[in-house]
Amino acid sequence: MPHPVAPLPRHRLASAPADVRRISSQSLLEGARELVIQHQGGEYHLRLTRNDKLILTK
Repeated sequence: MPHPVAPLPRHRLASAPADVRRISSQSLLEGARELVIQHQGGEYHLRLTRNDKLILTK
């Protein structure tokens, strides 16, 4: 079953190519507040703040 994808705001639709893969933050985090992304031997932390903002740090 595909993960739900939230629509982008209208002002962002024109600048995003149609072939870019989109996935909702809810699908990525699966109820957690932090996700570790491994990239080229390093780890990046995607965090959901108390204000429902996303922060990506190394």
